[in-house]
Amino acid sequence: MNAEELFRNIQKKKSYLCIGLDTDFSRIPKFLLEKEYPIFEFNKYIIDATEDLVVAYKPNLAFYESMGAAGFMSLEMTINYLRRHYPDIFIIADAKRGDIGNTSRLYANAYFKTLNCDAITISPYMGFDSVGPFLESKGKWAIILALTSNEGSNDFQQQKNKENLPLYKAVIKKALTWGHVNNMMFVIGATKAQEMQEIRKIIPEHFFLVPGVGSQGGKLEEVAEYGMNDRCGLLVNASRSIIYADGTNKFEKAAREQATVLQKEMELTLRSRNLI
Repeated sequence: MNAEELFRNIQKKKSYLCIGLDTDFSRIPKFLLEKEYPIFEFNKYIIDATEDLVVAYKPNLAFYESMGAAGFMSLEMTINYLRRHYPDIFIIADAKRGDIGNTSRLYANAYFKTLNCDAITISPYMGFDSVGPFLESKGKWAIILALTSNEGSNDFQQQKNKENLPLYKAVIKKALTWGHVNNMMFVIGATKAQEMQEIRKIIPEHFFLVPGVGSQGGKLEEVAEYGMNDRCGLLVNASRSIIYADGTNKFEKAAREQATVLQKEMELTLRSRNLI
């Protein structure tokens, strides 16, 4: 999927919502625990209830890896289910990989070929060696961590170099020499919305993956104001505020209600910029 195809999906669904499938076994409704793969069953309910409202899903790999073989099987089943039933959905492996050489190449093979994800989040700390192998697969994306929502982001990302440039801006500028608008996005946290205006001067056409709306306190209207470009250029992720909106056997209905609220807000921002 390239940037134009992603934008067309945004226009079709009037949404740039990405739902994070951060599926915590301890928070799954009890009636699903009788199933052989309760994590997959939970995901399936969420997907079926929200697929018409979203353009992407983002499984966070830690929640699956922590469950061992059963968790990885649930991840694989989830991706296969999406590919089979909703092939236009963009799938992001939130893995935050960042190794070098053959290791990165094997990670790329695992998530792009074996699991058939569209994109993977990458930590760029080790430089091009840790990113390059993910840019070799046609139609796949590397999503570079740039400016994140967590408090600890100030420890490194905001530190300035000898040119008085914050590290996150230096990372973005360097990454521009590696990839392009059809195979590279950048993670910019929703709680850093005002910085998006400056970031857009560096990367006016690239997509941002924006976590932090909802439970982390980011505001969608600010993200749209400072981060949206003339092709939308945003995938805004919400996880806990949607998938754990309700803990009963009606959890998927509550998830849909929360997703609908965001989708309607997104539709308004798209209309206000004449993008739909």
